[in-house]
Amino acid sequence: MMKFNSLIPELSVQDIHISKKFYTDLGFQVMYEREEDKFCFLQLEENQIMIEEINDHWNTGVLEYPFGRGINLSMQIRDIDSFYEKVKMLSYPIFQEIMVNHYAVEDVTYEDKEFLIQDPDGYLLRFNN
Repeated sequence: MMKFNSLIPELSVQDIHISKKFYTDLGFQVMYEREEDKFCFLQLEENQIMIEEINDHWNTGVLEYPFGRGINLSMQIRDIDSFYEKVKMLSYPIFQEIMVNHYAVEDVTYEDKEFLIQDPDGYLLRFNN
């Protein structure tokens, strides 16, 4: 039986085939899909997302590139350095090169190595360790 995360973003995409190729190139696995609905459920390590070709069911306004303005999807990756090299080898444009950031939470400071890319529809993806 498949385990579903408590929060799973569903992204409206312009072309399901282009988006599916992008995510599977990155290493996401297709967990299931409904081709007749142009829908695909994907997972990379513990990160789950859904993509669905624009169908006007969930749109609250006009979608214009880049989609997802004001949000980035943060995804934890076990081997961030190898994953970063993979993305560079695939020649997908890097939005923010790999960097180390420090985030204070109460009295603890966490260190995150992270980088950001945009998917074909402009959604901002942040991969971190």
